[in-house]
Amino acid sequence: MAKKPVTSRRGRFFKLAGMTASVAGQYAGQRARRFLGREEDEAARSESYTRMAGQIADTLGELKGAVMKVGQIASQTQDFLPKEFSDALQKLQKEAPPMPFEVIVDQIERELGKPLGEAFEYLQEKPYAAASIGQVHRGRLHSGEDVIIKVQYPGVDESCDSDLRQLRTALKLGGLLKMPKESVDQLFGEIRERLKEELDYENEARNLKLFRNFHQDDEKVLIPDVIDSHSGRRVLTLELVEGDHISEIAPEHYDQDTVNGIGTRIFTTMADQLFRFHCIHGDPHAGNFAFRPDGTLIMYDFGCVKKLKPDIVEAYRKALIAALDEDYAALDRHLIDLGARVENQPAVDQAYYAMWRDILIKPFNTDAPYNFAESEIHKDVAAKTSTVFKYLDYFKPPVESIFIDRMIAGHYWMMKRLGVHAAFGPELERYLDESRLKHTSAGGD
Repeated sequence: MAKKPVTSRRGRFFKLAGMTASVAGQYAGQRARRFLGREEDEAARSESYTRMAGQIADTLGELKGAVMKVGQIASQTQDFLPKEFSDALQKLQKEAPPMPFEVIVDQIERELGKPLGEAFEYLQEKPYAAASIGQVHRGRLHSGEDVIIKVQYPGVDESCDSDLRQLRTALKLGGLLKMPKESVDQLFGEIRERLKEELDYENEARNLKLFRNFHQDDEKVLIPDVIDSHSGRRVLTLELVEGDHISEIAPEHYDQDTVNGIGTRIFTTMADQLFRFHCIHGDPHAGNFAFRPDGTLIMYDFGCVKKLKPDIVEAYRKALIAALDEDYAALDRHLIDLGARVENQPAVDQAYYAMWRDILIKPFNTDAPYNFAESEIHKDVAAKTSTVFKYLDYFKPPVESIFIDRMIAGHYWMMKRLGVHAAFGPELERYLDESRLKHTSAGGD
């Protein structure tokens, strides 16, 4: 039987406050031991972090909503929290335990203003999927059309601001936010803005229509249509567009050429959104995509969409070109423009940039197909994470482009799980050149 959810703002506040007090107490104990000259060794500190991280992850997973979504974002942002926390928060990427069905029915009836039987011919009790701020059920309209109904958990939108304040306090008192206050303000401000949009299903309906229009000329990219008559701020009904989950991709239905074609479509869709549309699908985990044996890519969940400022896209483009050209002085300047580098710090050692460039460039550095299945880029990145501490004061979370980084990381993991073999270097050059010509014709440098 599903656990009774904590939906009231008061209940959520006390749950988070208890977590905060526990984490703060553990951190205070660490500081006291150091003050008394009993410095913990690395293993003991790591064990303490792991214990705190587990408690935070368990609490966020139970509460769902804004705090769980922040945990998901934090797990993908390695410079945001210590490694033990990123590792523990990874489990929030997996499907959340579902809400009781009666809670879902009440929410639908309240939002649509009619009994469930009037709105739908039937609604499947078992969720199609459960996530951080809502869950999805399969159903059928009285017209006979099969649909998917996305239902927001009660209480998560009203508690968003309170949840974020409590989580920020917990991380601060736990000694885990190793960033200047200004950077923390910007980071949480960006997360709050995206969450507010994601909690508004009417906004998601607009995003779905926007992206359907943008990708309308690619018959192999499918995005479900919105059923406006059965949708509102906290309930979103979509046409049923089915495909295979990434875990169902098997050689008997998807040969290597088909997989490679899907990988190329994933890459070009991502690049189109970044360089042409200036608006990106900001939640690219495997559950938000499906596939068909004919090479079709299906995209779901457009609650988290980031509209990009043209100057941010231009700074990103210039940073990529500088990295490809090994012009590290230019890369340093463009990272400042991107908001990733602290401007008043001296230039970063070029060898540091070269190290990261050599790791991250691998899929683009050869005309031969790169085997994502055997890629160890993530391991190479993890092995060099300790070098970040040397330049901790030189960099800050790139607030305006944090969702670009999230998009790229999410797509990397999909490519790896799919086992794509592809040479994306020429494709990337094509987008960079197209963007360069567009910028030049508009009067840029």
